[in-house]
Amino acid sequence: MSGNPGIRIGQGWDVHRIVSGRPLILGGVTVPSEFGLEGHSDADVLAHAITDAILGALSLGDIGMHFPDTDPRWKGADSLTFLDHVCGLAEQAGYRIVNVDSTVILERPKLKDFRLPIRESLARTMSIDVTSVSVKFKTAEKVGPVGEGKSAESQAVVLLVKSLF
Repeated sequence: MSGNPGIRIGQGWDVHRIVSGRPLILGGVTVPSEFGLEGHSDADVLAHAITDAILGALSLGDIGMHFPDTDPRWKGADSLTFLDHVCGLAEQAGYRIVNVDSTVILERPKLKDFRLPIRESLARTMSIDVTSVSVKFKTAEKVGPVGEGKSAESQAVVLLVKSLF
């Protein structure tokens, strides 16, 4: 086998439409806003991207395979539940999360004041140190659906290593 099977990298991406009448939840933190994101669960685009990144690193498919939007159990579900579950799958497979690098792409509202609470929420859920969780915020410079204020996206990369114990 080439490479080091003790190191795994996963990449995740998610997008949700912007809608009124729902809370805007990012990384488990409710951000004050006049809109939220549409989805079967709480539509936490950041938690979904990180969940997918971990599943990808483990070669276990994607979030829709584990938490299908056709299953009424997940209607309105807290997306940190999904993230917690896949962290358990990583642990069962003998891996630990080294770090997460993520980006939220959203025109508004400005999110910089929510960076630390979001990082803390994600770190708590993944049982890793907050210094191992990077969350960046970008706009789409008024280009495409995100730039036009129609949707929000998130991207994430995660590094897993084989646990020694």
